[in-house]
Order: sequence, then structure tokens, then C-alpha cells
Amino acid sequence: MPNSKAERDSPLVTTQWLAEHLAAPDLVVFDASWHMPAAGRDPKAEYLAEHIPGAVFFDIDAVADRSTDLPHMLPDPVVFSSEMRRLGFGDGMRAVVYDSLGLFSAPRLWWTLRVFGAQGVAILDGGLPKWKAEGRETREGEEPRLPRHFTARVDRRLVADAARVAEALADGSAQVVDARSAERFRGEAPEPRPNLRSGHMPGAKNLPFGRLIEDGRLKDAAALEAEFAAAGLDPERPTIASCGSGLTACIIGLALTAAGHAPATVFDGSWSEWGARGDLPVATGAG
Repeated sequence: MPNSKAERDSPLVTTQWLAEHLAAPDLVVFDASWHMPAAGRDPKAEYLAEHIPGAVFFDIDAVADRSTDLPHMLPDPVVFSSEMRRLGFGDGMRAVVYDSLGLFSAPRLWWTLRVFGAQGVAILDGGLPKWKAEGRETREGEEPRLPRHFTARVDRRLVADAARVAEALADGSAQVVDARSAERFRGEAPEPRPNLRSGHMPGAKNLPFGRLIEDGRLKDAAALEAEFAAAGLDPERPTIASCGSGLTACIIGLALTAAGHAPATVFDGSWSEWGARGDLPVATGAG
């Protein structure tokens, strides 16, 4: 999206870049804020109270597969296309995604847009906190946009199901990396969602997503590479990212992309699916 090659190759844009391009007719800004249920926060209400001018709200829980009880799974392409039309995002347009924590849920929409074939998708570096800290304008209320036609073209290479994960763990065709905390990975802390076993997929590696973030921003490439190495992750190998519900796994995908590596495939069901299924193995300890 930006001009230099390094900037074009980055999945991030700066607050200054966004401020200079807010009026571009082919750009849509998405507020993709989401919070864990225990946080007691309403991201839509917070959006209505304060958001970047022109931004539209994407509801990660509402625009999802309603045929399953798994949280915020990818929606049907027709459903996603309809939502993009309503939000004024059409074919050939560019997107910038942010969230209210700096970097937490925005990568989920960044990944989702790319799954459905959108090009020119970036994340706002530092998100809403950085935008506000710089004294930039915010607005309240809805931001109506003219409907645009969006054609969903699903890229299955970016999505894994449980069978694909089990296959990768068995034959080594991809490394599986879990973005949950070390305590949850080892089975020492209970899962925040009910009726899930504690532990991890046998053979998976653990890279807690918080180790990739500093002050609400993605760490620089050198620091990311150090975190990959510390987790035993080879960024040149195919990677399947998992987490609790398929949300923070996308931060691993973002980190790999930002460091110049191939994007990760995301296990959409993640531990919400694996931990609930008695036919899938679970390990505890460091792995």
C-alpha cells in the first residue's frame, strides 16, 4: 500500500500514513476490536463512542459460521461477501484494520480478508491507542458507506482443519505452533472456555502471542526472529498456527509475514475444537 518496496512488503501501515490517506475513495478502515468474555467489554459500544474517522465496525462474533458452536469460525463466503457489501468494501479496494488494544484482534480480520481473496490489506501499527496518543481525531456513531460488490475467492491454503493439523503432526509436513500462554500449553492453567481439556497437541511448539508484541505493537523483525528461534520455530518451514479460538493464532501469521516469511496457515477451530474432541490426543508439560 505505501510507496517504498519495504513499506509495500510490510503488512503494517503507520498512523501517519493512514492520516494522509483517510480520504482515499478506495480505502476502507475497519475497527475489528474484540475482547475475551471475561473482560466485560462491549467492542461495538466502544466503537460507537470513539473510532478513527470513517472506520466501520466488523463484528468478529456475528460474522461467523452459525452452524457450529465453535467461536467465531470463518463464515460462509456468501455471508462474508454480503457483510463486505454492507460495509462498503468492494473488489479492488484496500483495507486497513485496527483494534482498541493496539494489536490483539485486528490480525484475525486481516487474515480473514486474505482468506476471502482481498488484496492490499494492512494492519494499523499501534492501533487505536497509538492514534489517540498522538492526539488524532476520533468520531462517534455509525459511519454509513455506499454498498460495494465483493467477490469472495477462498484461499484454502491459509486455513487448516483438525484433520490437516493431525496429519502435519504425524508426518512433519508442517510445524504446528500454539499461541496460547505457556501455562495453558503445559496444562497447568484451566481453559477460559468450559468443557475443554487442558494441555496441547502432541508435537506442537509454544509461542505465546504476547512475546511478539511490545507496547501494543508488533516487535521489529530482528526481535521476531529471536522469538521464533527461542520457540524452536523454523520460519522457513510451512507453519500451522493455533491458539484458543483461532484469533491470536493470526498474530503468529502476521509476525511471520512482517519478518518476510511465508504466511502461516491458521487452524480455525484451534483449541476450542481440539480440546473438546475426545478422539484427538492431548499432551501436558513442556512438550
